[in-house]
Amino acid sequence: MTALAIAALAIFIVAYILIATERVPRIAVVLGASALLVILGATDDQAIFFSEETGIDWNVIFLLFGMMVIVGVVQHTGGFEFLAIWAAKRARGRPMRIMMVLLVLTAVLSAFLDNVTTVLLIAPVTLLICERLDIPPVPFLIAQAMASNIGGTATLIGDPPNIIIASRSGLTFNDFLLNLGPIVVILLVVFLGLCWLLFRKQLRYDPERAALVMALDAREAIRDLRLLIISLVVLALVLTAFVLHSALNLEPAEVALIGAGLLLLVSRFDPVKALAEVEWRTLVFFAGLFIMVGALVNLDVIGVASRAVTDAVGDQHALAANVLLVGSAVLSAVVDNIPYVATTAPLTADLVAAGGDQAEPLWWALALGADLGGNATAIGASANVVMLGIARRNGHPISFWTFTKYGLIVTAVTIALSVPYLYLRYFA
Repeated sequence: MTALAIAALAIFIVAYILIATERVPRIAVVLGASALLVILGATDDQAIFFSEETGIDWNVIFLLFGMMVIVGVVQHTGGFEFLAIWAAKRARGRPMRIMMVLLVLTAVLSAFLDNVTTVLLIAPVTLLICERLDIPPVPFLIAQAMASNIGGTATLIGDPPNIIIASRSGLTFNDFLLNLGPIVVILLVVFLGLCWLLFRKQLRYDPERAALVMALDAREAIRDLRLLIISLVVLALVLTAFVLHSALNLEPAEVALIGAGLLLLVSRFDPVKALAEVEWRTLVFFAGLFIMVGALVNLDVIGVASRAVTDAVGDQHALAANVLLVGSAVLSAVVDNIPYVATTAPLTADLVAAGGDQAEPLWWALALGADLGGNATAIGASANVVMLGIARRNGHPISFWTFTKYGLIVTAVTIALSVPYLYLRYFA
């Protein structure tokens, strides 16, 4: 590597350490590191603002923005309070049962929407339930971020890295569902058991609180029925467009922006109030992170590492799948899995092209490693960053290490189960 590449890598490592230790606000870290990389010449305005490979991923930024606006409007209807009371009553006010219900709901929604949209929808409901039952929301929020990443692995639209893989490979929605759906179901069942082991002691059952919840009438929580109906119609249209975005020739970000604009226009909701609900800190953090990783891509730092691995395994496809699975999990824990997959997908395409049908499972290894590896740390996946932003904004900050100590366990178990799945299904 060149001296500039080494300097850029050093800046990235220092920035990551500062983010992990939380000694400096993470927004200040990513913006400061981005500024240094620009000053050094590791990246420039063209690479940052206009390059799909090395710049800010505007699709992710505006997808988040659009959905934040929609969710912000829905919050003013009382719909989340209705759903919170309904869910708590169905689970008889028992925290562990409520967690299981919400985790399954999160995973299923993440498969057919995307994981970021799902956490934006589920988190407000969770916070309201926890407030009603006087239980800590942090275990719920951490587990839901992980459930969204696991569930999103199953389909083409469930996790942004899968969309990148599909565009490079030509694989269809059904290809993802048939190849990744079975292992995701297994992983979800195992994950529910892990959550019971990890969080059950933090979730106490209070009969008095549960009795108060059971006495509530969910319908009384609705504050603006007209706005709720309009919001649900627009949200249904947005979710349908997400599923059909390829046929409609619309990117998910475009769908989210159109939906947000349509909702504000039809409902006549105050745009100032809607924009006040946007997690601006989260959006800025993502932009800075994309710049940092883009600089490494621009200098071919990530590419050198990926090529070294692929050259080492050659045409040993089973070995290559395992290396890609585990390596992607490790790297996706360190850098956001979206730019990582954007860098690795072309290399995987070369391997698959050289190996033919026998090498096609490498795509599933990449998807599993990147999607599940995103659970390992607080910044490994977009859903994690968004969930932590929501938690902080609502007075329940989750530190990097609080998330990561659980994430490492979940990632280790899910990746360990994915290894035999790949071997038995494709190479045995």
